[in-house]
Amino acid sequence: MSSITYEQVTKRFDDILAVDNLSLEIADGEFLVLLGPSGCGKSTALRMLAGLETLTEGSISIGERVVNDIEPRHRDVAMVFQSYALYPHMTVAKNIESPLLGHRGERSDKAGRRVLVEQAAAMLGLEELLERKPGQLSGGQRQRVALARAIVRRPAVFLMDEPLSNLDAKLRAQTRAELVNLHRDLDATFIYVTHDQIEAMTMAGRIAVLDEGRLQQVGDPRTIYDRPANLFVARFIGSPAMNVLPGTVRRSADGDWAVTVAGGELAVNGTWHGLAEGRPVEVGIRPEHLDRKSVV
Repeated sequence: MSSITYEQVTKRFDDILAVDNLSLEIADGEFLVLLGPSGCGKSTALRMLAGLETLTEGSISIGERVVNDIEPRHRDVAMVFQSYALYPHMTVAKNIESPLLGHRGERSDKAGRRVLVEQAAAMLGLEELLERKPGQLSGGQRQRVALARAIVRRPAVFLMDEPLSNLDAKLRAQTRAELVNLHRDLDATFIYVTHDQIEAMTMAGRIAVLDEGRLQQVGDPRTIYDRPANLFVARFIGSPAMNVLPGTVRRSADGDWAVTVAGGELAVNGTWHGLAEGRPVEVGIRPEHLDRKSVV
């Protein structure tokens, strides 16, 4: 099982609180995106799972096993970074093969390793590039080599820290689709860190939104967009951003609820919780919900 559980995880760097009491469950085989602005703690949360950072408090489990004190190489995870981190003096084939060196069984046999390398290369369209070196490749090709190097280990969990940020816009869009297909083919757990909401909305099964080290909301992309849990999520998700206007709740003579906002009045579904006469509220309106007829 490759489910992941963060249980009240906190990480401090001296007097800086990077991750604050994070509790999050990620299902086996899920594609979950950690989304938030720079400095919100998403990469730190990923690095703690990989074993590259120690926890200050709490625990992280992979399946039924708590991995707090387990070395990174024994956690059955593979990480793909923003930087490709390829060996410049090695061919593509040797770069992909490098994680297998030192393993026993089929991975210690040269012929067995070659089969695994060719399989990983085929999944990412690298068959014709195996004898080239990284300096002879484009940025997109180098990123594919980094992905193949992660795939060849056949890990239970893939961790990806903004792996597409160095690619141009067209290649990012293409590689996003390839990663979704790769997740389906590998049937493994993917945890993907990004500050790019387009990546999150188009790739994720669920999104976990973080801000200032705190988890703000977890849900599928449609729920995150349509029913944000708070003002931060409402304003962060969406391009153009949601319009947020102050309003006041009122009740008409016939008992219907409404909100007075910007000199006008909006009807409100009476099933909404917390409605009270005179209560100040924030009204969020997506740009696509407006049309020229409704603007005076």
